[in-house]
Amino acid sequence: MDRMSPELLPAIAAFAQVARHASFTRAAAQMGVSPSALSQTVRTLEARLGVRLLDRSTRRVGLTELGRQFLDAAAPGLAQLAQAVEGLDERRAAPAGVLRLNLSGVAARVLLLPHLADFAAAYPGITLDLHCDNRLLDLVAGGFDAGIRLGESLAQDVVAVPLGGAQRMVCFAAPRYLQGRRPPRTPQELKDHACVNIRLTAGGLYRWEFAQAGRVFEVAVQGPLVANDNGVLVAAVRAGAGIGCAFEGEVRADFEAGTLVPVLERWWASFPGFYLYHTSRAQMPRKLRAFIDFMQPRLREAPPQRPARTGRKGAWP
Repeated sequence: MDRMSPELLPAIAAFAQVARHASFTRAAAQMGVSPSALSQTVRTLEARLGVRLLDRSTRRVGLTELGRQFLDAAAPGLAQLAQAVEGLDERRAAPAGVLRLNLSGVAARVLLLPHLADFAAAYPGITLDLHCDNRLLDLVAGGFDAGIRLGESLAQDVVAVPLGGAQRMVCFAAPRYLQGRRPPRTPQELKDHACVNIRLTAGGLYRWEFAQAGRVFEVAVQGPLVANDNGVLVAAVRAGAGIGCAFEGEVRADFEAGTLVPVLERWWASFPGFYLYHTSRAQMPRKLRAFIDFMQPRLREAPPQRPARTGRKGAWP
């Protein structure tokens, strides 16, 4: 029998799930099977193909080099099959299914969280599966329907839909930190203050960006704390650790409540905002169309075209 007969398709799909979750246990839970049965399915596939696809240990499951090559080659076909199955939903009275989105934590907090309850009430047949990761992950290989990122982070060959309009970077501090200190009057005076900073996905530290007379410039800052999660840093600033920098949407409620105080307001810079992106120009699944049509009117108007890259250092988490 041909080792690549169609009967291997379920095993290949199972292997892709294990690779995506990097765990037999999590993949088995997603698929509704036992970990031992899933492990045997993948071992049978490896035996039929004559190659080892996964490296297994007691702590992790990872792809071998051949496993990565095989997954990259198989993922587009699996995505096409998934799209064919999703096409059956077009006959249903209402959009339904699992909508898997890959997005950064800041996009989830700024854009989606205020509207998730209303979306669930409007579309009870859709389950949102949000994978919050600061890294840019491949949509097809990861089994995602779409992603949400800053426009400058996107590849040029994806289909992008604007969400939320321009975003403003703001500086702030807690009243506790400012007590007995003179707030900085210019970005250059940040050198005299403790600054809480973000580590970009590229690995470097964020150089804070400011605007004056239409010109954007950068300032390197130093302080007692660096992290790759902006939610952690905002919480640290609330506790008085120093001056912070984040998207305005993350701290607007703090400004209104007085738990955080705006700093250097006349220097704040604005940047092109977030975009929902997907890879296919074919007919869009109803569940994704429903999500876009629901979210866009609730968010501020965005520019009609995706902006050019701004040259910022690394991708914002």
